[in-house]
Amino acid sequence: MGEKSTIDLKQVKDLIELMKENDLAEIEVEAGDSKIHLKRPGGDMRMIQYQPMPAAAVPMGAAPALAAAPAAAAPAAEEKFITITSPIVGTFYQAPSPDSEPYVRVGSKVDADTVVCIVEAMKVMNEIKAEASGTVVEVCCKDGQAVEFGQLLFKIRP
Repeated sequence: MGEKSTIDLKQVKDLIELMKENDLAEIEVEAGDSKIHLKRPGGDMRMIQYQPMPAAAVPMGAAPALAAAPAAAAPAAEEKFITITSPIVGTFYQAPSPDSEPYVRVGSKVDADTVVCIVEAMKVMNEIKAEASGTVVEVCCKDGQAVEFGQLLFKIRP
């Protein structure tokens, strides 16, 4: 293999940051003999989760429309939620310290700069911001729970 086949860790980190900043689910870069293909978990799963439901509701005739309406309303309401996912693997904490109040609870109003939790990774406390405005409708993790990259942390109603 030639000298160009090595992949610089900084380049990979820069690509991950680019994916986060632009909310990309997948990216592929080729340079010389090197090829980097990054894919965020959960990016495709959300689409797969939501696509079948509206398609099933459309072919229904006029007669079963009343029965189908509640079923169709649930996915539509689900799609309106903004999700906050973990940008890293680590441990989820709802408060800055064990004796402090949680950053947010169900019903809390948040804006883009509101810190909603901390994810600890390698002894570094990473504050996670909402990056959207709305009301917290669900806290999807328990305090002290291990979380994966892309794991759902909160649901927010815009």
